[in-house]
Amino acid sequence: MVNFILQEAHEKANEIRVKTEHDFNLEKQTLVHDAKLSVQDEFTKKMKDREIQERISRSAEIGACNVQKMEIRDKLLQTLMADAGAKAALVTQGSNYPELLQNLIVQGLVKIEEESVEIFCRGADVPTVKKVLPAAVKEYVALIEKATGGIVLKPKVKLNADRAFDLGEDTYGGVILTACDGKIVCDNTLKSRLSLVYEELLPSIRAILFPEDE
Repeated sequence: MVNFILQEAHEKANEIRVKTEHDFNLEKQTLVHDAKLSVQDEFTKKMKDREIQERISRSAEIGACNVQKMEIRDKLLQTLMADAGAKAALVTQGSNYPELLQNLIVQGLVKIEEESVEIFCRGADVPTVKKVLPAAVKEYVALIEKATGGIVLKPKVKLNADRAFDLGEDTYGGVILTACDGKIVCDNTLKSRLSLVYEELLPSIRAILFPEDE
């Protein structure tokens, strides 16, 4: 009887041991599997984070390169404008400069369309402007008379008398016409005309200097 009980106890103990080992192995496999999934998820997340950081860094580098390229291009265009300005200033030394001043004054008068006009110029151009001003006014009056079929204007056009307000050398020459106490202004300096030409030709200039953008 005792042996039978012991046998039953051994079998029961063995059954419990087998079940315990089975449950343990199953739990271990589950834990290992979950751990692997967790590691894989963490690895995937870190790879994505790294990829995002690389994209951000690459984008920042591209942006910095683009900014640097634009700065270099801007300096090149500024140098081009400075060289063009220096050449424009040479026009004032030519024999045709008085005629150019007269044409600029006439054009300004036509554009400004006012009876009383004041003209500003560089100090060096004062004698020339005084010389061509009567002819410029006469030409302007004739143009208006022809365009209107007989209306004869008597504009009061004078050169600014205060030399403190003469234009600077950075205007490269030309004139500025004002009316209505300075409320109306026509900038006909060579610098202004050069800027207008530059803006008009800028697409062509860029195509020539930076063909890779085309």
